[in-house]
Amino acid sequence: METFLGGRLIVKTGDITREETDAIVNAANSSLMGGGGVDGAIHRAGGPAIIEECRRIRDTEYPDGLPAGEAVTTTGGRLPAKFVIHTVGPVWYGGGRNEDGLLANAYRNSLKRADEKKCVSAAFPAISTGVYGFPRERAARIAADVMKSYIDSGGGVRKIVLVFFGDDDYRVFLESSGLQSP
Repeated sequence: METFLGGRLIVKTGDITREETDAIVNAANSSLMGGGGVDGAIHRAGGPAIIEECRRIRDTEYPDGLPAGEAVTTTGGRLPAKFVIHTVGPVWYGGGRNEDGLLANAYRNSLKRADEKKCVSAAFPAISTGVYGFPRERAARIAADVMKSYIDSGGGVRKIVLVFFGDDDYRVFLESSGLQSP
């Protein structure tokens, strides 16, 4: 575990479904109906209340699916977190389809949703670096830049935890983010 940005950013490996933060962020697909990886794990651990709220969101706000870069909030269900913030990261097509901007928006909009719910802590997985193929080094720099800007601007989330599933992703973030430990 490492800390950055005055102790407000914590980077570690672990299981995001066990994080005791006000909110956890789900790297969702646009359907919001669960899937594999982090998305499936969050839906399984949180139980049916999450999918019920996702269905309502699809029925009322996003009938065509949640666009990349956007974020919505549901209950945390049976998770330790009170809220799940679902965001869709971009699929990597080589960098020519605004993938960087969409990934930054996924992080920014998730923090915005956390602020709206008055969360003081939030945990994030790596967004888009799995099956969506976003280069991990590039994603690390984008995530770090968004977190630094948010913290520098006085955002309300006092503790942000980046939870990586494996040691390799953790190491890539530490080597590529450009952040310095205190």
